[in-house]
Amino acid sequence: MSLLEQINTSGDIKKLSRNELPLLAAEIRKRIIDVVSKNGGHLASSLGAVELTLAIHYVFDLPKDTLIWDVGHQAYAHKLLTGRNQHFDTLRQYKGISGFPKMKESPYDGFTVGHSSTSISAGLGVCHAKHLSQDDSDVISVIGDGSMTAGLAYEGLNQAGDLKRKLIVILNDNEMSISANVGALSSYLSRTLSAKYLQNMRNQFGIFLKSLPKIGDDMYQIAKRWEESFKTFITPGMLFEAFNFDYFGPIDGHNLDHLINILTNIKNPDSPILLHVTTIKGKGYGPAEKNPVYFHGVGSFGIDTGKSNQHFDPVPSYTQVFGSHMVKFAKTNEKIVAVTAAMPEGTGLVEFSNKYQDRFIDVGIAEQHAVTFSAGLASKGVKPVVAIYSTFLQRAYDQILHDVCIDAHPVVFAIDRGGVVGEDGPTHHGLFDFSYLRSMPNMTIMSPMDENELARMLLTAINHDGPIALRYPRGKGHGVEIQKNVKPVKIGRAQLVLGGDDHGNGQLDEIMIIAIGQSVFEAVAAAKELAEKGIFAMVINARFVKPLDSDFFLEKADKIKKVITVEEHVLAGGFGSAVLEMFADKGLTDLEFRRIGIDNKFVEHGPQDRLKKDYGVDAAAIVAAGLDLAKFDLSD
Repeated sequence: MSLLEQINTSGDIKKLSRNELPLLAAEIRKRIIDVVSKNGGHLASSLGAVELTLAIHYVFDLPKDTLIWDVGHQAYAHKLLTGRNQHFDTLRQYKGISGFPKMKESPYDGFTVGHSSTSISAGLGVCHAKHLSQDDSDVISVIGDGSMTAGLAYEGLNQAGDLKRKLIVILNDNEMSISANVGALSSYLSRTLSAKYLQNMRNQFGIFLKSLPKIGDDMYQIAKRWEESFKTFITPGMLFEAFNFDYFGPIDGHNLDHLINILTNIKNPDSPILLHVTTIKGKGYGPAEKNPVYFHGVGSFGIDTGKSNQHFDPVPSYTQVFGSHMVKFAKTNEKIVAVTAAMPEGTGLVEFSNKYQDRFIDVGIAEQHAVTFSAGLASKGVKPVVAIYSTFLQRAYDQILHDVCIDAHPVVFAIDRGGVVGEDGPTHHGLFDFSYLRSMPNMTIMSPMDENELARMLLTAINHDGPIALRYPRGKGHGVEIQKNVKPVKIGRAQLVLGGDDHGNGQLDEIMIIAIGQSVFEAVAAAKELAEKGIFAMVINARFVKPLDSDFFLEKADKIKKVITVEEHVLAGGFGSAVLEMFADKGLTDLEFRRIGIDNKFVEHGPQDRLKKDYGVDAAAIVAAGLDLAKFDLSD
């Protein structure tokens, strides 16, 4: 039996000798690589955190002590060590274990995460709650260096330093370059100075200096400044010292002995501590070490080669269409600037960043800053296109409302991953953007039914003089031909896609299906199935959530009294709500109405098509609604 097969709890890890831990680390890496090569997932960051994870479980008393991972990209080893090894083959699979820490999944998951930079704030909240209940167990927040680009992390540091709670923050640094000599000396000093007796001696010496008559405070301040100067020379930690954290590091995050020693020293602290460890993304798997960006979030691949198992598909994804047309439009429009939040690859902007370096801005994981920064650009005549995933744009609600919409700055929001996303689960589905954006004055919202319409809408957005959101899904398009000379669509104009004519024998459309985005294709499929049953429906591509093509809808509703709206979005406040409100405001109270969308619940992880079926936003759900509506006619 392997070492990993013997581990179900942190207590099991403590039974191993230190000499066995490197063997366990190797087994963990192999298990992660084997599963992710089949299922896809966040590989590079999880491989880089294996030794750190082992050391934390070896030293601390989990789950009594609370461990919180930031984002959760690093947590695969943690899952393997906490009773989920037997089910690890189901990682990110339908009804399987989540790709992120999830409180409902395990008591070892101290906080449900999926978005960046939350661990320090959440950890401080847990720490303060324990203080109130006189619980002296530890709280450990592990945060990657990329997550330190977000303001929320510093808000948490600031409050933690002020409250002086015994929070332990571990900064997993896999990007900074520290020279070997300085790093080695700093590591040695941190492991030495973190010893309990030296920390106590330091505190007692400070009390002694302050007690000296007349000169005590001055002597204390001189000693403190000397200590800070020494640390500044030896370590990069003065930023954290300024937040009233005791800083230790950097420590080699792959040296288990060093990690265990220093974690043992800083365990159960009297005040907040930040431990800085350095790791290598993709550690132990050559292709991931060489290309950690690709292996950050990867699909299935061949272990021997590291190459993707996915076959070439001539049909481009929506993201690819967006990226290629950004390059195309920027060639003739020098005002276009692309802005993204640490996602140039994910948003399709790599080619743009290479061709137009001065017009490409990656702000890091700082969506709030990205939006207000773009408002500043727009205020001086620049045309910023802010490319951010739907789920992450939620973090910048206030900035969109106040900094963009109040003065109607012409900022384009390219909202990728709108709708059901798939295997990353509830923290990543983009199901709320219509609701919060359509309530904002001056905002225009549109969503294309296919890749050609995406290109047209992007040009529409760039030409628009005001805030405008273009929302499109994850995944490939439908293989439609894209216009060579792209023409914009008219703001607020819908399109009749199917029906509208006499079907013979005096049969006319009796149902109007109004769909938005790629749901139009589901609506067309449903209409064809309904026609086979003798129920005829027209399908309208709404194109716009705001403004709606009210004249067109009212014209059709004058004859057709049964309406179905379709959206890959929550029902509460979404597209269907907007259409229903429009008809109600116009006094049309005699319509039979059905809304297809996501109920008031979070969508779990799984394949997109399966989730659409389970949550009732596919063609089958539209057919069911159509049959239900048609019964009213049959009963007359």
